[in-house]
Amino acid sequence: MAHPDDPRTLVSADWLKTHLRDPDMRVLDASWHMPDAGRDARSEYESRHIPGARFFDIDDIADARSELPHMVPEVEKFMSRLRAMGVGDGHQVVVYDSQGIFSAARVWWLFRLMGKRDVAVLDGGLPAWEAAGGAIEDLPPVIRDRHMTVSRQNQLVRDVTQVARAAKLDDHTILDARGAARFAGEVAEPRPGLRSGHIPGARNLPFAQLLNADGTMKDEAGLRAAFDAAGADLSKPVITTCGSGVTAAIINLALERIGKTDHALYDGSWSEWGMYPDLPIATGPAT
Repeated sequence: MAHPDDPRTLVSADWLKTHLRDPDMRVLDASWHMPDAGRDARSEYESRHIPGARFFDIDDIADARSELPHMVPEVEKFMSRLRAMGVGDGHQVVVYDSQGIFSAARVWWLFRLMGKRDVAVLDGGLPAWEAAGGAIEDLPPVIRDRHMTVSRQNQLVRDVTQVARAAKLDDHTILDARGAARFAGEVAEPRPGLRSGHIPGARNLPFAQLLNADGTMKDEAGLRAAFDAAGADLSKPVITTCGSGVTAAIINLALERIGKTDHALYDGSWSEWGMYPDLPIATGPAT
């Protein structure tokens, strides 16, 4: 059964095909790959993308002052970069990536953080678009400058101090989107220099468990079943985390899809927590 299309969370390839030529539609390719993947998302975009799509570089539209990867950019940087891409007020934005739903949700969340609500993830990403017979091109988009205003929603993001407090008080549900072996500390982190394990009290919900085999997001019943299987107490506010704040946003998107709105993302995620020897860690499966 197809998902209900919602231009503020998730839309299907067929919905985008219908609306692709709308004058206020802007499509963003937010593909990103793990550092050890050996792939160049920008060059892949330049050779093939949805017609009119702009490339959103997660590593560039980020806080260059931070040593952590792709942290939230300053408001001014976000506005100037998006304006240069021809994206601004009044636009409906659809974000996709080349893997299905992987990095696109991070950009959806970033737009929400900046107070922009008319933004959705393309369900199933580029593979779903191609499977639906969507066109592919290699032409650069035609850019027309568009003014953008931003109203940052600070309740949607958490820093390390806030997460440490939440873990200690157990007044939030912390959900970790990494795979089970990384969560349990059974394998080394892909980024060198990080300890292995997870934030004490966190529950493990690998992001793949929120997706169908074809890379699309599960329906509401499937999502609720995944949260239940992870032991997630959704009566509390939720903080999501992962390796570097990318796939955590898939959990935020899934929460929004089931109508739970009191959720935030730990921007530094394990790239930060695992770096500091004075922060407690737990290993093994969630208890």
